[in-house]
Amino acid sequence: MDVKTTFLNRNIEEEVYIERPEGFVIHTKESHMCKLRKALYGLKQASRAWYSRIDSYHQNLGFSKSVADLNLYFKVTENHPLILVLYVDDLFLTREEQLITQCKRELTSEFDMKDLGIMHYFLGLEVWQRSDEIFLSQGKYTVDVLHRFGMLDCKSMSTPMVSNLKKLHASDSGSNLLDLTIY
Repeated sequence: MDVKTTFLNRNIEEEVYIERPEGFVIHTKESHMCKLRKALYGLKQASRAWYSRIDSYHQNLGFSKSVADLNLYFKVTENHPLILVLYVDDLFLTREEQLITQCKRELTSEFDMKDLGIMHYFLGLEVWQRSDEIFLSQGKYTVDVLHRFGMLDCKSMSTPMVSNLKKLHASDSGSNLLDLTIY
C-alpha cells in the first residue's frame, strides 16, 4: 500500500515559522513571518508528524510495535498473525488474505491510499512469491552496479583471486616467522 500525499497538510506539534514567500508583501508588516499550522513537504517536522500519526493509528487498530524494529507491527487475530511493515509512506502486509483485506479496508478509511498489489521490487530486492515460498534476488541491482561502473562486459570469476597462485608455507621460505592468520 502506498499512502498518497503523506507529508502534506499533517498537523505539527511544535511552532514553526518561515519567511514570507517572495512576492507576498504587505507594506505595513515587512518584519512579520508566517506561522505554519500544517506540515509542508520537505519540512523536517513533516516526517515526524506523519510517523506519529500512522504509529498511533496502527496501535489503535490493535497492532503491537516490535521492540527490534520500530517500523514493524504485528497483530494476532484468532491465532492468525498479521504483520505490517512501514517504510516511509509504503506499507507491507503479510499473512492471511482475509486479515490483509480487512486491514486494507481500515487503512483506506483513514488515509488516502493506493493498493500496489503483490510486492515485486523493494529497495534493490526483486521479490517472487508463490503460495508456499518467497524468493529474493538482487540480480537487477547487481546489473545496475556493473553498468554504473562500466563493468557489464567484464570477465566473470567464481572467486575473485588468482587461481594458479603457488602457496608458500613457512617451511618453504626457510623461516618460521610467516604469520598465516594475516591472510
